[in-house]
Amino acid sequence: MPPDDFAPGAVWLVGAGPGDPELLTMKAVRLIAAADIVFYDALVGPDILALIPPHIERVGVGKRSGRHSKDQQTIDAMLVAAAAARKRVVRLKGGDPSLFGRSAEEMTALRGAGHVVHVCPGITAASAAAASAGVSLSLRGVARDVHFVTAHSRRGAALDLDWPALAAEGTTLAFYMGREAAGEIARGLVDAEMPAATPVLVVCNVSLPDEMLIATRLDLLALATRALAADAPTLILVGEAVGKAPSPHPAPIAETEVTYGR
Repeated sequence: MPPDDFAPGAVWLVGAGPGDPELLTMKAVRLIAAADIVFYDALVGPDILALIPPHIERVGVGKRSGRHSKDQQTIDAMLVAAAAARKRVVRLKGGDPSLFGRSAEEMTALRGAGHVVHVCPGITAASAAAASAGVSLSLRGVARDVHFVTAHSRRGAALDLDWPALAAEGTTLAFYMGREAAGEIARGLVDAEMPAATPVLVVCNVSLPDEMLIATRLDLLALATRALAADAPTLILVGEAVGKAPSPHPAPIAETEVTYGR
């Protein structure tokens, strides 16, 4: 795209990645510096927000599981209003905008109002978690499919997932926003005949200094997640491939213990 890809009134949906500012793309950094206003999610941390020059207006719009400071229609309206005012708008989203980022709704609202909108992709949490743990999400002879799954549902509602399809052999599963649903995920997969001993990696605060990785097995998933802070962004990786990390691990990984006879 030419250098004038950010004209007044244009909107960029920019992926902020998993949290480490060094994992931002060069394009993301350029767009943030060129914006007139930045709307950012709650998962965009202070180290990334510090990259926004002081003269640029910044607006927090929440969007964290269970704690939405703005509903989606309000966010859409704010983006449309900023673009209509001929501002260069960056909508900064955690991870990748096109993966559980509700980017389609925002693009529909903006384009419906006649505004130009583009997407700058970001590194998604599953990729960053695999890098930290030194595992591969796909692995020849072990995992030929990778499924990205949102484990977020309306409070009190069961997850509406095709458990037999997810439990198929040769698959790696990445469950986003999975902490509260950990027990349901384990039950659903085991009931669909995924082995109870299937390796699991639970990761919170991916790529940040306080990142925590816990290696466990499927039937101990609910127990493992209790070791994490209740409000920590949590990703759950399930599958034989995530148990194939080299030793020693590139990052410290805690392991849940199985105690028999107690």
